[in-house]
Amino acid sequence: MLTKRIIPCIDVDLDDDGNPAVYTGVNFEDLQYTGDPVEMAKRYNEAGADEFVFLDITASAAGRETMLDTVSRVADEVFIPLTVGGGIRTKEDIKETLRAGADKVSINTAALENPDLIDEGARAFGSQCIVISVDARRRFDEAGEYYAEVDGESCWFECTVKGGREGTGTDVVEWAKEAESRGAGELFVNSIDADGTKDGYDIPLTKAVCDTVSTPVIASSGCGGPEDMYEVFTEAGADAGLAASIFHFGDYSIRETKEYLDERGVPVRL
Repeated sequence: MLTKRIIPCIDVDLDDDGNPAVYTGVNFEDLQYTGDPVEMAKRYNEAGADEFVFLDITASAAGRETMLDTVSRVADEVFIPLTVGGGIRTKEDIKETLRAGADKVSINTAALENPDLIDEGARAFGSQCIVISVDARRRFDEAGEYYAEVDGESCWFECTVKGGREGTGTDVVEWAKEAESRGAGELFVNSIDADGTKDGYDIPLTKAVCDTVSTPVIASSGCGGPEDMYEVFTEAGADAGLAASIFHFGDYSIRETKEYLDERGVPVRL
């Protein structure tokens, strides 16, 4: 079995002075200043993270470019795979982000608006560079394609765009299948309902995607500790567990998390 990856993530925005800063929130809202992106990247590289994710969380909604100068400075500090997302709209954007030091790009809004971008990116740069990010929210109505049971109710998962601000009517599982068929090398599954809660990953959402595709799936949103990573690996079948606040605020270290998983038979890189 392939080792499971532990991936810290930073959500980066511009502060009141226009400087890049890391923020942490709940349900994609109530963002609070957390630290400097370059310093945090350096710390996680030294802490034994398997990969690192840099998300420019307002670039798409604000219609601006990704912070490539900051990406370049982060890339200088990490010697593990670096994924960068936010504001990537075109093949040229992918090229420039990779040129700035990213190993992979994470695309959400632009891929939903123009699915051909997945094909173009995969052909030009290789599937391994193309990560399709999904910001999913639960809907308890009859408009979906694939349903799961959540707290005794049937729901489906809707893709949202612009940092979770707008629904699309697109079913997450259907979209995951299409993204895979177009050449996505990885799927990054975020749950708006679980984001920042520390109540655990959205297992029904993650499992629904993992059961449908063979492409590696990164589970994101809601991690409150190593036990939640264990659950998403063993019950949902995720290939990687992404977390932010538990690492940012020192609740757990990456080493502690990996040791917890290793002791319970989950293969990790120690």
